[in-house]
Amino acid sequence: MATDAGNPIPRFPAGFLWGVSTSAHQIEGAADEREPSVWDAFTAEPGRVKDGSTAAVACDHYHRHREDVALLAGLGVNAYRFSVSWPRVRSGKGLDFYDRLVDDLCAAGVRPVPTLFHWDLPADLDWLERDTAARFADYVSLVAGRLGDRVTKWITLNEPAEHTLLGHALGVHAPGRQLLFDALPAAHHQLLAHGLAVRALRAAGAADIGIANSHGPTWAASTEAEDMAAAEFYDVLLNRLFADPVLLGRYPDGIGELMPGDVEADLEVIAEPVDWYGVNYYAPTRVGAPQGTDITFGGVAMPAELPFSVREITGHPVTDFGWPVVPEGLTELLTAFHDRYGDRLPPVVITENGCSYPGVDDQDRIAYLDGHIRVLHRALEEGVDVRGYFVWSLLDNFEWAEGYARRFGLVHVDFETLARTPKSSYRWYRELLRAQGTTA
Repeated sequence: MATDAGNPIPRFPAGFLWGVSTSAHQIEGAADEREPSVWDAFTAEPGRVKDGSTAAVACDHYHRHREDVALLAGLGVNAYRFSVSWPRVRSGKGLDFYDRLVDDLCAAGVRPVPTLFHWDLPADLDWLERDTAARFADYVSLVAGRLGDRVTKWITLNEPAEHTLLGHALGVHAPGRQLLFDALPAAHHQLLAHGLAVRALRAAGAADIGIANSHGPTWAASTEAEDMAAAEFYDVLLNRLFADPVLLGRYPDGIGELMPGDVEADLEVIAEPVDWYGVNYYAPTRVGAPQGTDITFGGVAMPAELPFSVREITGHPVTDFGWPVVPEGLTELLTAFHDRYGDRLPPVVITENGCSYPGVDDQDRIAYLDGHIRVLHRALEEGVDVRGYFVWSLLDNFEWAEGYARRFGLVHVDFETLARTPKSSYRWYRELLRAQGTTA
């Protein structure tokens, strides 16, 4: 997979956000200086994480954040997406850390873009309980009251689809439940938390609010009716279940009656207008009819009783995670959203896009990013209002149930010494940003 080195990446519009993303649990460490989260309980159970590791130290960003801010400044990004740890804020001193981080980012000319929930739920809370949404809104008000004088762009939730599917339906992420479709209340309560958070942020004066949802095209395994129906159902679960309520104020047909509480009243909250819509894109998914037996796909057990099966995508290179590299899927996804939601779709920001490859001279990552940024510009040309692009991730980090085996960073982290080493992709992205003329 080679870059189109003889053809420069086209210029994006003035004011376009160029950034990188991280999350608190994956990089901060300092676990003894915050309250426990569901991920601490999950990783303490033998066999839950493939290499048996935890995020107790991770990249030790909590103690090394100034070194990491210097890396951001040296990279030339004009925005940094990080997450605020709810368990750390509840410890009493956590907001002091985020105060310092935001100050240092502003001093470096990097716009802070915090995500308020990135999977690290306090251990005593539960998304199956409606009250968690109200507790989340209280926490958001606290954070906004402390940081809102300097933070102007906010993200409520990260990937409620994956948190529901992997954490509550299949049990391969925290909190480790295997509820299948009985996990749907966790989806509804996260969406309700999003709407309540938007209201809390508005009350604090925020005027630039979005959500980061994961999306990708769903490809039917064949044109057979059974495969087409299975793919349509999967697309509802992983794409429309989380986009339709936010953008249209309704659930897809057949879903709303499965949700708890006064769904119509909740949807009025969930559909509080957002100023932009975040998309995390990694790859399409190929889906067919159930195959009648349990299978493992991408390291995730897929029970036979699901009304679909996920199939391998062939004919494309793959990352070392086994994910297919399909840049054109991003254009397909964005133009489909543009067609489906029309004027209900606000400006779009790509809040995550990246890949796992080993090594410091990571030419495959350069090719991956080059390809995806080019097709993102193509989506702009086709009428999609795209306002930003964030690479996942700044640092190699704790990759959830994979432990430290997968490396998504532009910066290599030696997890023994915690030394940071910029990779070839870091230098490539820096040169791209210089050519784009980024400003904070």
